[in-house]
Amino acid sequence: MTNVAKILVVDDEPIIRETLAEMLSAEGREVVTAASGEEALALLQKETYDLLLLDLIMPGLGGLQVMEKARKIAPGTIVIMLTAHGTLSSAIQAMRHGAHDYVLKPASAPKIMASVEEGLRRRQEALRKQELVQQMERAVKELATGEFSLPSTEPEPERPARFLQARDIVVDLQRQTVLVRDQPVSLTPTELRLLTTLMQRPDEVRGAQELVEEVQGYDCDELEARAIIRVHIRRLRKKIEETPEDPRYIINVRGVGYMFTSGNLPV
Repeated sequence: MTNVAKILVVDDEPIIRETLAEMLSAEGREVVTAASGEEALALLQKETYDLLLLDLIMPGLGGLQVMEKARKIAPGTIVIMLTAHGTLSSAIQAMRHGAHDYVLKPASAPKIMASVEEGLRRRQEALRKQELVQQMERAVKELATGEFSLPSTEPEPERPARFLQARDIVVDLQRQTVLVRDQPVSLTPTELRLLTTLMQRPDEVRGAQELVEEVQGYDCDELEARAIIRVHIRRLRKKIEETPEDPRYIINVRGVGYMFTSGNLPV
């Protein structure tokens, strides 16, 4: 960023607050800390911050409440949530309401810095777009008095959706994490690819050969494909289904393949 980025760290735990402040300051950021949501909102009323590193669970005003109020006070400020595994679903809820990212505590310094850097890059993009709009408005006003030139901009590529959700399963495609009924579930890379492949086209039957090719990247005959995919389906069901013997998410269509059900079709 052109100017020194200003970051507000909000956490009721002094050790975490001070550690984050030292780490970010060492990277050349201007850091202010707050021990509560109320203190953070008071600071936001007085100054503009580029990024807000916000604890989700705090006495008094919690992170979601602070974020809601902060978006009204400073809508351009980037928000990153600090959360524990037990509140991961709330962090994802926060992202759906405008948070940029979430960081699981305790998190490594590289993970925190990567999230902060991405947030600040997004903040800089927003400021640049705002400046372009202002330039265009000035150019329009000058249209009647002389020559003018509009700033050239290149369209930004559309970013793929980060979250994939069907029924009560949420997949964070960036973090490669899965929530089932608001609980984190640990999947192998193959299981995760299989789940996302099926969820991306719900209520559509996918053949065994097709699944093996998409999930594992190689061709095989139908008999071999059925044997391979059956093993992964069984393991995946054990992790996501309440009753693996009577699955409600992934069902098999005899002689055809497997399907992730949206819940809207009769099984």
